[in-house]
Amino acid sequence: MRGIPVASMVIGIASSPAARRQLAQLLGGTEAFLIVSSVDQAREFLGAAETPTAETTVETMQTMTVDVAPATVASPATPALVIDSDRRVARWLDREIELTRLEHDLLLCLMGAPGRVWTYERLHLKVWGNKHLGRGSDMHSVVRRIRRKLATLDASATIDSVRGVGFRLASA
Repeated sequence: MRGIPVASMVIGIASSPAARRQLAQLLGGTEAFLIVSSVDQAREFLGAAETPTAETTVETMQTMTVDVAPATVASPATPALVIDSDRRVARWLDREIELTRLEHDLLLCLMGAPGRVWTYERLHLKVWGNKHLGRGSDMHSVVRRIRRKLATLDASATIDSVRGVGFRLASA
């Protein structure tokens, strides 16, 4: 099969909407991915009833699945920085801080793709749910509070500003 391009796709299985959102953030840098809520849906997508190789693929995928605690995201660039969405706290090593809803949502976005620049417009749409940017002071205020909170944790993760564009999560 030389010369035939091979396309890759990741299929994720997550039963709850929160787990599917988390999985989508973790897979955000992946070229192509599909998230389904059950193994049956994955089998249906792969056409497992007609092709035994697809069923084998699903079974292999199940054994290779990494368990992720629901609503907890750890950033690959900063492995010790963890957000517990159920309790709305950020944890660095053995210390934690409480986050407001906006702080939580904004930090969760940035942690979903560490090092990647999130534009002001995209962050505003994802966190506030609308395209209105105004002067952007609302976003800058939230980022300032998160920076202070990360500093109180002595976390090596920082939020960098990209002038005129947006923000990115960086680790020192």
